[in-house]
Amino acid sequence: MIENFDAALAAVLHHEGGFVNHPADPGGMTNLGCTKSTWEKWCGRQVTETEMRALTHADVGPLYKEKYWDKVFGNDLPAGVDYAVFDCAINSGPGRSIKFLQEAIGTTPDGAVGPKTLAAVKAADPVALVNTLCDKRLAFLQELPTWATFGRGWERRVRDVRATALEMAQG
Repeated sequence: MIENFDAALAAVLHHEGGFVNHPADPGGMTNLGCTKSTWEKWCGRQVTETEMRALTHADVGPLYKEKYWDKVFGNDLPAGVDYAVFDCAINSGPGRSIKFLQEAIGTTPDGAVGPKTLAAVKAADPVALVNTLCDKRLAFLQELPTWATFGRGWERRVRDVRATALEMAQG
């Protein structure tokens, strides 16, 4: 839902935290969940560590809106489902997040949102859909080779996303 973007973004940024550059993280240098390579693509140029450290919520908000919220059709998804799909998109990519959504609703998981996907989402119970999405996301994360390093945080994040998304879905 379009009116959920600001709340969803605030919740995402709460989980993403500040600047990190963990050697085991394949994303590398990251601030507010935005990797250096993603920020450079957005800016159209190379950026320094100083610039990465200086990113603000206002800086990354438009990127998250265009490259993640809009890519997963957040405005067209029910409350709660929108946040669960958006947060997953930021953490694991919009295509994967959409595929999880499509698997959860029983449509072909092609990673592209179209009329069939939207119709099936609107016909689904949002509470059940949030739970299935979070279950699929957690199962995927548990299979990653970096689970031993980051798994505790990912598990906590999925648990928190589920709780917040269920609150949103239940009004």
